[in-house]
Amino acid sequence: MSAPVFAPADFLDLKRTEHAALFEKVTQVWEVLTALPHYLEDHIKPAHHALKVGQPVIGDKVFIGEGTVVEPGAYIKGPAWIGRNCQIRHGAYIRENVIIGSGSVVGNSSEIKNSILFHDCQVPHFNYVGDSILGAHVHLAAGVILSNLKLTGDFITVRVGNQVITTGLRKFGALLGDDTEIGCNAVLNPGSIVGRRSLIYPGVMWRGVLPADSIAKDADTVRSREGTRKSSLPSKDIL
Repeated sequence: MSAPVFAPADFLDLKRTEHAALFEKVTQVWEVLTALPHYLEDHIKPAHHALKVGQPVIGDKVFIGEGTVVEPGAYIKGPAWIGRNCQIRHGAYIRENVIIGSGSVVGNSSEIKNSILFHDCQVPHFNYVGDSILGAHVHLAAGVILSNLKLTGDFITVRVGNQVITTGLRKFGALLGDDTEIGCNAVLNPGSIVGRRSLIYPGVMWRGVLPADSIAKDADTVRSREGTRKSSLPSKDIL
């Protein structure tokens, strides 16, 4: 039996990013995380078109699009590419190898590293986004953590039924499909995969694969958005 494929097009609208080329040779969507540093190295032409309020700290290898506002106390280390009409608020920490799509918000005490955000994402309050891919119009409520490293430091694997897929990555946070919503103080364990338009309730400790159009009320209670209970989902286990 061939291993399941988590193809970019099954989770992400590649028209809702200016960096679709990054996904052209990708089979499993998490492969972009290793390609991201090289992509930015080749494509960034540093320029700051933002409205800077006060004196935020902006590194040398950073592009910021027109209409974006960068507030005082923000630190953009780079390499980073930030689109148009974004809000980079006070206390935001944008580390190395980050793409932030146009219309997105990164807010107070939110940290992002080695990740790509499609257009119109919101990471506004006390969030950590490490080694993750956020589709368009994803919203992380206050305190959401996308954990990217197992306590053991082992390579992250994804289990689908009886099959185990090795990602080859020691650091992989989450793949969140377009239009997903993660509630306050939820924690997604390394390698979590959430399908389009799905919701995870506040305070949930999630691990594994959540299908599209689903609601996770807790780690063991998953329903469709139409209200029909789904059967137990062995595919959501992560090793």
